Amino acid sequence: MKITFMLLDAFTIDGTVRGTFTLAGELARRHEVEIVSVLREADAPALPLSPRVRLRSLVDLRTGPRWPFGDRAARLMKEPSRLVHPQERCYEYFSALTDERLLRALRRLRTDVLITTRAGLNLAAAQHAPRRTIRIAQEHLQLRVHESGILAEIERWYPTLDAVTTLTVADRAEYMRLLPDGSCPVLTIGNGLPDRLYPHSRQENRIVMAAGRLVWTKGYDLLIDAFAEVAGKHPDWRLRIYGQGPRRDALLARVTRLGLYNNVLIMDSTDDVEGEMAKASILAVPSRGEGFGMTIIEAFACGLPVVAFDCPHGPREIITDGHDGLLVPPENPAALAETLIRLIDDEELRHRMATNARTTAKNHRIPEIADHWENLLTTLHP
Repeated sequence: MKITFMLLDAFTIDGTVRGTFTLAGELARRHEVEIVSVLREADAPALPLSPRVRLRSLVDLRTGPRWPFGDRAARLMKEPSRLVHPQERCYEYFSALTDERLLRALRRLRTDVLITTRAGLNLAAAQHAPRRTIRIAQEHLQLRVHESGILAEIERWYPTLDAVTTLTVADRAEYMRLLPDGSCPVLTIGNGLPDRLYPHSRQENRIVMAAGRLVWTKGYDLLIDAFAEVAGKHPDWRLRIYGQGPRRDALLARVTRLGLYNNVLIMDSTDDVEGEMAKASILAVPSRGEGFGMTIIEAFACGLPVVAFDCPHGPREIITDGHDGLLVPPENPAALAETLIRLIDDEELRHRMATNARTTAKNHRIPEIADHWENLLTTLHP
């Protein structure tokens, strides 16, 4: 069976890319697998990809000697997309040029299964991919984050797809309420961990870690506010936030304003997140909303207990409160600070949760996740 995944940008670091690369690599043990990236801005992906998986792109944005655009393509790059709804959360990355290349790629597609990974691509596949191809929308965001225009498009076009997958049970329930009964199957299949050895935290370093895109939804402003109280009681502890994004300058300014420049570091993104986790003792997830929480299961694999806001939807479906992590009332920096201090003070609790976390991680190994995908694909493509 030939399986094609489609990403907006396979050359950046984010949870969707990491989850797709991991799943594609595992499925490539048994099938012909390729990833199509709408955009390309780098010579190589920022994250490791199995050599068994073919990677190709539609619009090459690299500058220099290989700059491929003529006058027409340059003009189309400046024109807004008409294929993608303006309320798509990454609409700014689409253009008339991506419209042209994406439509051509979808109409010429020669594959058994197409798995698209965000609303704009899911809707394009629903309308323009060949009907002989099994079309699966893999949702990495929660339904509730979409605006009304996108929701109307989802309600109209997703029933024409062969399946929709969500990362959480709660999100599946929301999609089933939106879509007509029996219009298309909606299943929950979470992200998986690569099947390899993970470095383990020794719970000796006085470091709290967080990692992800520096955007409002991730709530790092709330974490910094909470850590002001943590640092007041435990000035020898440090917070390291790994990531890139539009709120970087605002977060740095917040650190300075609160006088936390000795306790809080905004680090660059890393392609060795597990190695950095092994240097820490706690993972903090201060998200206002979390589609799944890939960093949570990565932290578990490295023996880190997780303190997370009980936000919609991911953390509560991964963390067993009091067993491998602690859940905190959403968007409550005071409660977050109190919980972090509790885990810092209680070393025995921290070690017990670290051990339990490594056991929980085994439930998210990619071979088991790939088996769920195999079952779905066998049902749709007997």
